[in-house]
Amino acid sequence: MQLFTKTKNELKNMGASITTKEIEQQPELWSEAWESYQKQEEKIQTFLEKIKEEATGKIRVVFTGAGTSAYVGDTIVPYLNQVGDSSSFLFESIATTDIVSSPRDYLHEDDWTILVSFARSGNSPESIATVDVANTVVKNIRHITITCAAEGSLAKAAAQDEENLLLLMPDRSNDQGFAMTGSFTSMTLTSLLVFDQTATAEKEQFVATAIKMGKEVVEQEEKLSAVLAADFNRIVYLGSGSLAGLTREAQLKVLELTAGKVSTMFDSSMGFRHGPKSFVDEKTVVFVFVNNDAYTRQYDLDILKEIHHDQIASQTVAITQSIEEGFEGEVFSFDQNHALLPEGYLALPFIMAAQTVSLLSSIKVGNTPDTPSASGTVNRVVKGVTIHPYE
Repeated sequence: MQLFTKTKNELKNMGASITTKEIEQQPELWSEAWESYQKQEEKIQTFLEKIKEEATGKIRVVFTGAGTSAYVGDTIVPYLNQVGDSSSFLFESIATTDIVSSPRDYLHEDDWTILVSFARSGNSPESIATVDVANTVVKNIRHITITCAAEGSLAKAAAQDEENLLLLMPDRSNDQGFAMTGSFTSMTLTSLLVFDQTATAEKEQFVATAIKMGKEVVEQEEKLSAVLAADFNRIVYLGSGSLAGLTREAQLKVLELTAGKVSTMFDSSMGFRHGPKSFVDEKTVVFVFVNNDAYTRQYDLDILKEIHHDQIASQTVAITQSIEEGFEGEVFSFDQNHALLPEGYLALPFIMAAQTVSLLSSIKVGNTPDTPSASGTVNRVVKGVTIHPYE
């Protein structure tokens, strides 16, 4: 089964036209996000430098969001700890759902803080409430709002606040399908560009390579389809560093698009042996995101080879930029002429591969990716949340 080669009408009849298009178009969105960043780079740096001048001590940069939006922070923080301005900033990822329910556990009154809010629509109750409670708790609070909807509540509020830097994502990143795809990768890329201190010319090359690799995911859909031809009802994602954070988003896409008909698990490559490995059986497909860092990748390859050698899984698959020597399982790799990407940017094409796995899995279990929740109890924008007053 391949979906990227089907006509619009064929996909529409399968209930997959929106999600398929939104996965496929992501390299175009990354190009647009890069152009947008270039136009706003001076404004962004001026905003950050002003905060540095005003602040005393290190500034907490708290990346926040709910669900997929929270996983943006989980993905980028490890990489930013390497390449961000660590002399000025302390990077953290804390979900809005945690902040709203227990503000004093996560917000510190006297700490200078930049709250970076990620949101597709900007209308989730937790996202709006997190900004309000942060303003209440923290004395010196500044905001960066990274969102895909200019008409969303977060964007409108940010536009009226001079202490809130609004960064709008490309129009098409406001996914119309149920699952967040282009919204996730556009917000991930933009936040990397904002805080990565690598030279602009080098970042431009990272983006260009990610774009080429994203297009290769579409071209190589058949390889992923062949892996999923196996008899499976469980999927595991493993990785290290930023790619460990990415596993959360990868497994969520499977749960969302199959409506839970395929069970999932995520973990770090090293952490998986400490109990979670019990999840693997003969109907499990294990995917490992292989890091390009020479030291870290050894641990990713170790767990790949171990699971494959144990013969406990249906399939063991390396998602890797390079071809892995000494690994006899399945390999999904890319053009070997590309310069190796650092983990933050590598997350972009890797999650495209995982999104494609989720899309194909959804069709395999008889679901409709565009509207996967038949019961209607899970929605594109969360409903039914009560925000209790906080003083």
